[in-house]
Amino acid sequence: MSKNTVYVTQAGYDELVEKLKRLKKEQTENIIALQEARAQGDLSENADYDAARNNQARIASEIKETEQALKVAVVISGEEGNNLGKFVDVNFLDEGVVETYHIVGTIEADPLAQKISDESPLGKAIIHSKVGDRVLVKTEDGEQFEVKIERISEKDPTAVPEKKRTTKKK
Repeated sequence: MSKNTVYVTQAGYDELVEKLKRLKKEQTENIIALQEARAQGDLSENADYDAARNNQARIASEIKETEQALKVAVVISGEEGNNLGKFVDVNFLDEGVVETYHIVGTIEADPLAQKISDESPLGKAIIHSKVGDRVLVKTEDGEQFEVKIERISEKDPTAVPEKKRTTKKK
């Protein structure tokens, strides 16, 4: 893995592609708003023009950032030989609490949604773990705690399975 490579799930990659499409559409719409504001005359005191210009700069920055993310993104294949992209049940031994985490790349990390980065202290500690392993996690502020890996799954164990449609025979 090169230093610039960032791992993403297929869903994360698809979200980036959709975000780029949305931003490019928004950029086109904002260009029209800029043209309309410019047509109003004096640009030195034109609040609509200033707002559209600021919005254009924000959109351009987000497009550049998203394009860069897509350039360095590598979709997790499941063949990385680790827990990347998997759901891991972690038992925090000090507290006796079990939490399920989805191990993702830095772009997709969202701790509030139980998605942790492979580069976070917990992610680094459990990325190569197997079920039953006890792992010492070292936080960035020097604290340490022990966790035990209870389960590793390819699929989200909290997801509700779709019900199959059945048809009655008459």
